[in-house]
This record gives sequence, structure tokens and C-alpha cells, in this order.
Amino acid sequence: MVGGGVIQQILRRKLHSQSATPVLSWFSSKKAHVDAGSSGVRAFALLGAGITGLLSFSTVASADEAEHGLACPDYPWPHDGILSSYDHASIRRGHQVYQQVCASCHSMSLISYRDLVGVAYTEEEAKAMAAEIEVVDGPNDEGEMFTRPGKLSDRLPQPYANESAARFANGGAYPPDLSLITKARHNGQNYVFALLTGYRDPPAGISIREGLHYNPYFPGGAIAMPKMLNDEAVEYEDGVPATEAQMGKDVVSFLSWAAEPEMEERKLMGFKWIFLLSLALLQAAYYRRLKWSVLKSRKLVLDVVN
Repeated sequence: MVGGGVIQQILRRKLHSQSATPVLSWFSSKKAHVDAGSSGVRAFALLGAGITGLLSFSTVASADEAEHGLACPDYPWPHDGILSSYDHASIRRGHQVYQQVCASCHSMSLISYRDLVGVAYTEEEAKAMAAEIEVVDGPNDEGEMFTRPGKLSDRLPQPYANESAARFANGGAYPPDLSLITKARHNGQNYVFALLTGYRDPPAGISIREGLHYNPYFPGGAIAMPKMLNDEAVEYEDGVPATEAQMGKDVVSFLSWAAEPEMEERKLMGFKWIFLLSLALLQAAYYRRLKWSVLKSRKLVLDVVN
């Protein structure tokens, strides 16, 4: 009986091991399939997240372009160098473009006729230009206002009496003052030039309501100001061909000078200070070497005997 019981226990263990082996192998294969499926799902999830990120980035970029306008290119302005100055002939032509094209809507309330003396015109030319306008002055001895011819101290005339009149004449849009426009806009010079020369037909799918014009460089793409610069719109006094690009370059040069009339003097003063400080630096280096050369070249002798 004892031998029979031992034999039965051995047989049970054998059968149990044989039945457990397929079960374990089935679980192992099932786990491998699950891991492979999880890896595939994880890869698809990462791919979907990447595509979604790219689509969202392009959507944000498109929305940003529509909101802030197309990024304008960088143009090589001749006065942008460290020691470069304004092209005064271009400033004179730009003032002519402003007078004949821009002054009917835009003001330059911070510029006086005397500011043009020595920059674009002689004193006599500036006086003659100022005398062409009528300025309301007063009161006189009788307490009444009167008109008089303009003089050098007068500001450039404004096209409208107030903002309400300007908006009424332009369909609700307010033409900004151009005195500091190249400083009031991001990347000012390039932006103004790109805006003036960037009028296009709206692309397919873009509708512009009546009274507005498509310009990709303007925030939103729709601007109330029509295209103002056209070839031969003005006739330059010096005979330079008045192309659209030339007029844009000249009027931007004039507006840049209006925003920074002290630029040339500032650059010259900076160069003088750099030159003087360089001389002072050389002198300080010389005296430092002179004073410290004795201490740096001395030798110390240690007397170990005494």
C-alpha cells in the first residue's frame, strides 16, 4: 500500500507538470501578443500626436499671419550703417511725395518748416514754402482770431480739423500721424515700404468687403487706404524716374528722418566719444605697465644662512 501510494503521488506530479506547461506557454504567448499590440498602439499614438502638433503649429502660424500681417523683408537702407548718414536728396524727394500724395490724409504734427532747413531745403526755399499756407493766429488787439501767411516756426498743416472729421472723410478709418510712424510700428522702415508697395489682388477664397483693399502686410489683410504709389505719380525736380519703388524708398527716407532727425549728430557724437575713450584706454594701459613693471620684474632672494 505504501509503494502504491508513492507511485500514485509520482504520477500525479508528472501529470500536473505536463498540464501546466501548455498553460504557461499559452500565457507567455498571450503576453507577447499584448506587448506587441501595446507597442503598435503607442507608436500610432505618438504619430498622431506629432501630426496634431504640426497641424496646430501651422494653424497658429496662419492665425498669427492673419492677425499681425505678413512678415516684411529686410531692405538695405543706406542710413542704417554705424557711420552712415541720410540721403538728403532722397529726403527732399520724399517730402515732395508726402506733399503731393500723403498730405491730403495724413498729418505730420511734430515737424516744422524750420526743421527742413539744411536737411532738404535752403532757408529761402523753406520760407517760400511756409508762406504758401494760411495759419489761424491770434487773438489780435480786438480779441479776434485772424489768418496770416505761414512762417518757418509753423508746423506742417493738418488735413483735418479733428479726429472726427478725419474719420468721417475716410469711412470711419483714422489716418495716423506720420511724424513717428517708423518708430511706432515694428520693423518700421521695412514695414512702411512693404505696406506702400505690397498691394495685391486677394487670393482665392479671400473676400474683401467694399471700401477695403487687400494688403498682406497689414494686420488682418484688409486696409482702408487704397494704393497710392503708382509709376509717374509725381515728377521729381531732379529728374529721377518716379517709379513705385523709388517713391516708396524716398518717402520712407523722409519719414525715417522725421522720426530721428538727430541720428546723424548722435552717430557723430558717438564716434567722437569712442575715439576719445580709446585714447584714454591706451593711456591707462601704458601707465599701468609703467607703474607695475618694477614690481613685476623684481626678484626675491632668500638668505637661508642667516
